[in-house]
Amino acid sequence: MVWSLPDIMLGGSVCYLSNYATIPHMRFLHTMLRVGNLQRSIDFYTKILGMRLLRTSENPEYKYTLAFLGFEANPAQAEIELTYNWGVETYEMGTAFGHIALGVSDVYVACAAIKAAGGNVTREAGPVKGGTSLIAFVTDPDGFKVELIQRMGPAD
Repeated sequence: MVWSLPDIMLGGSVCYLSNYATIPHMRFLHTMLRVGNLQRSIDFYTKILGMRLLRTSENPEYKYTLAFLGFEANPAQAEIELTYNWGVETYEMGTAFGHIALGVSDVYVACAAIKAAGGNVTREAGPVKGGTSLIAFVTDPDGFKVELIQRMGPAD
């Protein structure tokens, strides 16, 4: 079965694939990022963005370490998986990946807190070009972009 992006429409906890199948309870679990310095990245996501280190695992045979971070563990929220391949200090960013997005109650306050904690705000808070949503961007130590989007309440 081949699925194309326009065919996928999410509704509630069921994923409806038009003209194909219905997959019950499909949801995002995590996004994986390869990082060059695991502790530096853990510090950014925990100390700058306020996530919690949820769990780690090492695989000595294949020489990698995983760290899962988030505001809450699955299944309550999706997580970030940081993958450190032992001995690899840098990666090319490429042009396909855009950013991770986080909802915040006040994008201006979030930017001030991130700056105060030593984070790098790369696009100051303000309206998105051509729209009214309030956004900002921060960059993690490996160059990944994190968009902050102001939402009115925690359920938005």
